[in-house]
Amino acid sequence: MAVLLTAGAVALTGCGTRTMERAPASSLTGSTAPAGTPSDLSGAARSGPSATPSTEAPVAAPRKTLKLGAKGKNVAWMQRRLTELGYRPGKVDGQYGGTTLAAVWAFQKVNDIRPTSTIARRTWEALEAPEAPRVLVKNGKPTRVEINLTKQIMVLYVRGEARLISHVSSGSNVPYCETTVWQGKEQRFCGSAGTPTGNYRTTWRTGGWHKSYLGELYNPIFFNGGIALHGALSVPLHPASHGCVRMPMNVAEVLPGMLGKGVPVHVRGKFRRA
Repeated sequence: MAVLLTAGAVALTGCGTRTMERAPASSLTGSTAPAGTPSDLSGAARSGPSATPSTEAPVAAPRKTLKLGAKGKNVAWMQRRLTELGYRPGKVDGQYGGTTLAAVWAFQKVNDIRPTSTIARRTWEALEAPEAPRVLVKNGKPTRVEINLTKQIMVLYVRGEARLISHVSSGSNVPYCETTVWQGKEQRFCGSAGTPTGNYRTTWRTGGWHKSYLGELYNPIFFNGGIALHGALSVPLHPASHGCVRMPMNVAEVLPGMLGKGVPVHVRGKFRRA
């Protein structure tokens, strides 16, 4: 339940549980971070089975260069392959649009490929012999969520298997001050737009668009006070939120049906700007 925020009050909903203060006139306005290239978490180890078991028949990718906006059977092949591997490219319709692009980014980041909209040799090779996501919590529960802030990806494990892998955009770590109408009054809120690392559990959620004092969240699933996994219309390659973890809209549509209450959520890493 949302509460009226006054000076020194603690936010219960929104994109971060933090002490909010009314901003002095000299406060800086937050800005989004420049785009960068995620890199691996140092010292983390890959574990678990290969994404393509050795008992399977070899996979042969089309190997035709694709650019955003492409259409046809090669795009459909890529969409089917991404779906098989736990990504969410949207409908297998042979159209390379924004929804498929977000899944491509997630796949490229897991496979240590610089995120790009162009599907060329390295991405096709990885689709033939993909890497599994890097496990962040070796002794974690079989069903859990891992959020890798370094790579800006989220992985939902169900009974030990990576069932959903998504591109995300977390807190920008940029101080912000914003003026908005909240609880019928124009108010100014300031904070630091970070997504804290740590171990949490999913708590409450709501369906559809949820209005907070910092904007609207689609199908939010909260896991750390006012910080939630939620759908957003903008999920750039760099951290850009006030603290929540943004996901593509199609991922936010299916995640509530896969992720229950009280499930562990592990947040690790740190985004390094290029």
